[in-house]
Amino acid sequence: MKTDPPPSLASRIVRRLILWYYRTRGWKAVGTPPPDRRCVIIAAPHTSNWDFVYFLGLTDALGIKAHFMGKMSLFRWPMKRFMLDMGGVPVDRSASRNYVDAMIAEFAQRDEFMLVIAPEGTRSAVSQWRTGFYHIAMGAGVPLVCGLIDYAKRTGGLGPAFMPTGDYEADMAQVIDYYRTAVPRHPERAITDFSVITRSAR
Repeated sequence: MKTDPPPSLASRIVRRLILWYYRTRGWKAVGTPPPDRRCVIIAAPHTSNWDFVYFLGLTDALGIKAHFMGKMSLFRWPMKRFMLDMGGVPVDRSASRNYVDAMIAEFAQRDEFMLVIAPEGTRSAVSQWRTGFYHIAMGAGVPLVCGLIDYAKRTGGLGPAFMPTGDYEADMAQVIDYYRTAVPRHPERAITDFSVITRSAR
């Protein structure tokens, strides 16, 4: 089975600096690690690059190593080793089917793989969630875990976990209330009509 290599010295130093900064900001991790170490973590709301810093700190506080997808261009010298050490997995984002299949294949190669995906897909304002995260979980046969960042309370972490049934609208209806009260860093970029979360769009 595929495993991650030990991180480089430079990556360890940068990670420690990020974690040190996170700890100085007064954030608190909530929730517990899911029993299944193979899962897709929904990362929402996502409106800022700072989300990565705080989510890295939150997952570290919860004792888990999260992975994330990144476009191929980010995995070139001199950033390649650092991106891999931070948990990055290079994918071809030119076609949705390509990255969905690539992540399903990645799950098949690993005993432990916690993949964080932001359904909004961008830090800019969006009208609804992209559903690639759902198709990855379905194809890999792994649970979905609700991940949350709330800037008002300075809390975040992991919430409910459930197996997707194949009925996207019904499954997403279960998570609307969990995300409804979360305050993102940039509220003006966040979804305000939460009913759109249940609409299927690739």
